[in-house]
Amino acid sequence: MANTPGDALSPTPDGSTAALRQRLEGLNLYLVGMMGSGKSTAGRALAALLGYRFLDADHSLEQVAGRSIADIFASEGEAGFRQLESAVLNQIASWHSLVVATGGGVVTRPENWGQMRQGVVIWLDAPDALLLQRLSADPTPRPLLAAEDPAARLAALMAQRRPLYAQADLHIVQQAGTPEQVARQVLEALPTILRQREAPPAGELRVVNEAGQVGTSIN
Repeated sequence: MANTPGDALSPTPDGSTAALRQRLEGLNLYLVGMMGSGKSTAGRALAALLGYRFLDADHSLEQVAGRSIADIFASEGEAGFRQLESAVLNQIASWHSLVVATGGGVVTRPENWGQMRQGVVIWLDAPDALLLQRLSADPTPRPLLAAEDPAARLAALMAQRRPLYAQADLHIVQQAGTPEQVARQVLEALPTILRQREAPPAGELRVVNEAGQVGTSIN
């Protein structure tokens, strides 16, 4: 992996966003969620607005391995892939001021949470129908969706992972909208997370809908 991670720093953010960046004090923002949830596209938009660097963890993993994710799954299975994914995430956590688009299954290993908790974890949530629509338009191979019924496989994965995604600091609920709109949802909600970061109520998850309204749910 390159010594300087991610895309180049974005232009200096405007006043309100600059103040938010200062409050973040270099904390990394980790985007989690299912494949097709917009982590890469919204992540780039978020980094641009915030003046952070953007890093796609899956792309970094492929650079480290010198192989595609599909090839890693084929030769070493999911267990081998997850082990490499954790090693890459450990290196990413040593950097700062990053927006990181993680792989959909990064939440399945407890040690990954130890790395991501050093920053802010943001769940980008979307309905299965929207996920499938986006995935059908994406030529990237998805080993975990290589099934006769991708919709059923996606639903099963989501059922397994939803309780794990719900451990995120922030839950962004999206139905549609552009990556920039999703990024602005995150920016509007981050101050609430920062105010409560030192002592958040046990079991509370901040939920933000497309209208930008912040609520809570108990896990």
